[in-house]
Amino acid sequence: MEHVAPVSVLALRPVLPHPQAIMKGAGIRPLIDDQDVLEEIHPDGDSSCYQQMWLGSSETWPLWAAREPRRVELSNNDCVTDCCGGVFVTIQRRGDHVEWVSWENTNDIRVPVPPEVRFDASQYDAELARVVADHSWEEPVDTAARLLAHRIAATDWYKRWDCQPFVHGIRVQERGKSADVIMPFVTSQFDEGGTYRWHVMSVTAQEPVEQQVRRFVEQITATDPRESAKGP
Repeated sequence: MEHVAPVSVLALRPVLPHPQAIMKGAGIRPLIDDQDVLEEIHPDGDSSCYQQMWLGSSETWPLWAAREPRRVELSNNDCVTDCCGGVFVTIQRRGDHVEWVSWENTNDIRVPVPPEVRFDASQYDAELARVVADHSWEEPVDTAARLLAHRIAATDWYKRWDCQPFVHGIRVQERGKSADVIMPFVTSQFDEGGTYRWHVMSVTAQEPVEQQVRRFVEQITATDPRESAKGP
């Protein structure tokens, strides 16, 4: 008889990066039946499911389960996983369940990886939606990055100035007293071959974040990025 994995429960937990991390965005860590599997098999790793990757439609979320199997990076060593390794799993939707199979630990192949995991699809989808809607953990700079991504997407800024945005590119660049959000993009017809440019929004705790984002969006959407943005 074919072995069928029991049904597990997924919980997602936002975690801020350690102070020395290169990637300053918050990570979303998965807990399976209340166990932090990344802590068990990659204790020094950082979550690869950064906050900015959850800002689009549900089909673009890093842990979204489609009928087509998809290999997903769960953790890294604050570096590119092709270089320094990490943890991967293949996610797919089968009927009323979501399966996590074919675990890989390229950080340390000697560490045993979890067996196949099954989730109830309704509980799984609800947990993904819940963590996307939960902003209670955010610092002002996290809120600014999220609001800026939504506000810019609602304008014709990229089209008007003939620029190409980076998918999920708006992110936290610095935390603490020098809290910054970076908004990278590539110019198109303005520069032959395209040129990488970026805007930086400084965030302060002394003013409501919504006001800061609104003012920043008004400023950058009214100016030619060839003149106002940073770049080579």
